[in-house]
Amino acid sequence: MEIIVVQTYRDAGVDIAAGEKLVQHIKESARTTFSKGVLRGIGLFGAFFDARFKGYDHPVLVSSVDGVGTKLKVAFMMDSHGTVGQDLVNHCVNDIAVCGAVPLFFMDYFATGKLKPGAAVDVVGGFVKACRENDCALIGGETAEMPGFYRENEYDLAGTIVGVVEKRDIIDGSKVLPGDALIALPSTGLHTNGYSLARRVLFERHEVDDFIDELDARLGDALLAVHRSYLRAIRTVSNHPGLHAFSHVTGGGLVGNTSRVLHGLPAKVDWQSWERPPIFALIQKEGNVPEDDMRRTFNLGVGLVAVASKKSADTIIRKLRRAGEKPFVIGEVGKRGSRTKS
Repeated sequence: MEIIVVQTYRDAGVDIAAGEKLVQHIKESARTTFSKGVLRGIGLFGAFFDARFKGYDHPVLVSSVDGVGTKLKVAFMMDSHGTVGQDLVNHCVNDIAVCGAVPLFFMDYFATGKLKPGAAVDVVGGFVKACRENDCALIGGETAEMPGFYRENEYDLAGTIVGVVEKRDIIDGSKVLPGDALIALPSTGLHTNGYSLARRVLFERHEVDDFIDELDARLGDALLAVHRSYLRAIRTVSNHPGLHAFSHVTGGGLVGNTSRVLHGLPAKVDWQSWERPPIFALIQKEGNVPEDDMRRTFNLGVGLVAVASKKSADTIIRKLRRAGEKPFVIGEVGKRGSRTKS
């Protein structure tokens, strides 16, 4: 007699009921981020946002997509998932804010081998927290359970953001001139870049729970410091006529990212003009990492650069300080063909 074995989707490792329960939680949490432009709640096949932009003469949509990268490995090691969602939202917000846009809505992609509601709820909680702080609606997303594709207790994240800017207010670096000042705002750590090198160096000698005197913190906590949002700072000075560009310092480092808005002009950075946070000194010392690699890989304590006319620099710095920021000048825009400082 032939024995017939019944195989279900759950037997294959996909728990539809757990996924539905998570979606229900997401619906309730996401609703707290909704703005007037959100037309429907989460659960349909697409997300709806009203495209009538009152107060705009010529609205332009600005979008960006990104992930958290191997910083997630630190979250797995720490079994701490509440901050990586914030990292993702803030990173995406910064990428469109430097173009002059304000965020409208954010959508996420959460993929894992086996859905663990606890970790997923924490990640979504980070999305919600950051969306509230950035006045951005968490309007939808996708949760994928793919057995055998990811290691146990691991997941991946990606996010897409859409914002709007008045066409005449787009900030694209077209007004940048030689002699413009490079005004920096500090980062809160590595943000979301350079973790493959940082993990290779630091975890050869340390455990994630080790307290590091130089950092005055556990190593894992220092590495999970939230990638901050610069939206408020950008909005504080973006309308100043002397403000010519912003650079969000991510993969590629300070010069690599700032060059994207200088249109062929060099960034003349004085690398001794600020004190780097201890985490970068620790990585360089323990990994014997060449200085050039440090500059190309990490933000080195500078998360945002504002490019402003020399005449306007002092006023912009004062405005930023009144807004609670700690700006400092790190150099200037050079003439075409001139060399950057070493």
